[in-house]
Amino acid sequence: MNSPIVITGMGMISPLGCGVNRVWKRLLEGQSGLGLIDRFDVTDFPIKLAGLVPNQNQDPEGGFDPASVVDAKELKKLDLFTLYALAAAEEALQQSGWQPNSREDQEATATLIGTGIGGFPTITQAQKTLESRGHRRLSPFTVPAFLANLAAGQISIRYGFKGPLGCPVTACAAGVQAIGDGMRLIRSGEAKVALVGGTEACIDPLSLASFHAMKALSTQDENPETASRPFDASRQGFVMGEGAGVMVIETLDHALNRGAQPLAVLSGYGTSSDAHHITSGPEDGSGAAQAIQRALQQSGLQTRDLDYINAHATSTPVGDKAEIASLRRVFGDQLAKIPISSTKSATGHMLGAAGGVESIFTAMAVIHNHIPPTLNLETPDEPLQDLDFVPLKARNHSVEHALCNGFGFGGVNASLLVSQFME
Repeated sequence: MNSPIVITGMGMISPLGCGVNRVWKRLLEGQSGLGLIDRFDVTDFPIKLAGLVPNQNQDPEGGFDPASVVDAKELKKLDLFTLYALAAAEEALQQSGWQPNSREDQEATATLIGTGIGGFPTITQAQKTLESRGHRRLSPFTVPAFLANLAAGQISIRYGFKGPLGCPVTACAAGVQAIGDGMRLIRSGEAKVALVGGTEACIDPLSLASFHAMKALSTQDENPETASRPFDASRQGFVMGEGAGVMVIETLDHALNRGAQPLAVLSGYGTSSDAHHITSGPEDGSGAAQAIQRALQQSGLQTRDLDYINAHATSTPVGDKAEIASLRRVFGDQLAKIPISSTKSATGHMLGAAGGVESIFTAMAVIHNHIPPTLNLETPDEPLQDLDFVPLKARNHSVEHALCNGFGFGGVNASLLVSQFME
């Protein structure tokens, strides 16, 4: 029998702050990471709110400090999405205790960090420089800063990881797919350890205006903390967030042999394509259901074994309904007995980073037997009122097996099953 794949380290940067344990505590307390945008002038802009990672002035305890990641000289060469990934990777690697020094171990370490957009602000700023100051003023680091795979590349360079390197750029499924790709590399024997997850930092006027043109974003700015309302009948659209979530994964045998502490088991993964529409899945949820069923098949679990679902639910009317349709196809009447929540109600939608962060939240639910809430959920859509969305407050609940979903533009679906580690 193949040795199970386990998580041995986790790291996180999010709108709720930095550090897995700190963010988890705030999430369970019902805190929100959403607020008004202060990085650029939004006076005459249609979108005024987002889930921004706080700096140390805004959050002395949990704020992000770029100087703790790289020195000032290197800072000019990196986009923010790479900085977030480097910080999350450092936390995950410290917890796992994985610091390979031998060439054999370095070559056995894969690095897979997904992103939806990569260094988008670097691109928009470079275009402004080109137009206002000319091509001679462009930095030679422009391209290396915005390339989507450079988060993974910078991590591998920093730590000497010489195994497979990858970057799923599959919109909002990228983080989950990076984890699934890492599982495959371990199963195939191409890697013994994989650093996996997702990162994103594209809260920029052009990206926000573009999503607004699609009518995808919430424009409720009177009270930003209540703007992300997954499953609620009054939801308008998603709130863009940013951050990074990274895990160290390896087989149980490998972890125990080196004295690492397994945190949770990655028991199944599945992915599929809707082949339907560029931005929305089919109303019957058939494509997403296929990903969930493949994850269940790989795990050997039955639908009755699931204790919690961390939904992709972004707070868009069409997307939330389609995800529930997919869950009903898989779980049938059993779905009414399974707690479901969307942590995007607290963090906003972190696009390519969402799967990395939410997979960690799912693992934490399994580790601590605690389910995070769906904030701002006052009145679910009428067709959804038979379901348990863990509204407003976190809940103590035994969670042996949990599902995390990530779906993206282009019709990409990815589902991950996380299970308790039994000593």
